Amino acid sequence: MWVVEVITNEEEILKGLAEAVIKGNEEKSTELAQEALKMRIDPYDAIMNGCSKGMNVVSDLYEKKEMFVPEILLSADAMYAALDILRPHLKVDTTVKKPAKIVIGVAQGDIHDIGKNLVKMMLDVAGFEIVDLGRDIAPEAYIEKANEANADIVAISALMTTSMMNIEPVIKGIKDKNLKAKVVVGGAPISSEFAEEIGADGYADDAVSAVRLVKKLMGG
Repeated sequence: MWVVEVITNEEEILKGLAEAVIKGNEEKSTELAQEALKMRIDPYDAIMNGCSKGMNVVSDLYEKKEMFVPEILLSADAMYAALDILRPHLKVDTTVKKPAKIVIGVAQGDIHDIGKNLVKMMLDVAGFEIVDLGRDIAPEAYIEKANEANADIVAISALMTTSMMNIEPVIKGIKDKNLKAKVVVGGAPISSEFAEEIGADGYADDAVSAVRLVKKLMGG
């Protein structure tokens, strides 16, 4: 008798999504994302407790030099394939009364934008207006765009100890120009202590915390 493996519970789906992302298996991540919707698993949980957990493992392996750029790109493709399926089914948060304008980007000297993209997506779903500058962004560009867009928040991520040193000039420039924007930071080498040291208005260690932090800063 042939035995067919059937994934029947939420825990297995979430674990499978994480593993598919880690292994860079786009076909599997797509299949599991579709299965998650069929099983009525909350798309938010599928993203945060499946895809995001997998990318956290990938980031750790990269930091330990146990994973390299080609593999990371495959993992990113697998994650984005799942996100494309799950994202349209996310419930838009209607608790944000006045959409805040958020300028987001990756610090100068850093091209690692997976974490930034996940934070951007969750902020978007939460109802905020997002201006994505991209990666490897010079301090002057953040300051200029914050001024031009009359931004409420400037969010900067960094995944390297060298690039995180390029965040403080952004904070200084915003204060020197008396802009209203508050600066929030995140990324693997950054801590709440470092954020406080450079004068940031807040620190978040994942996408969920980032949304919560921004809401708090906006009085939500």
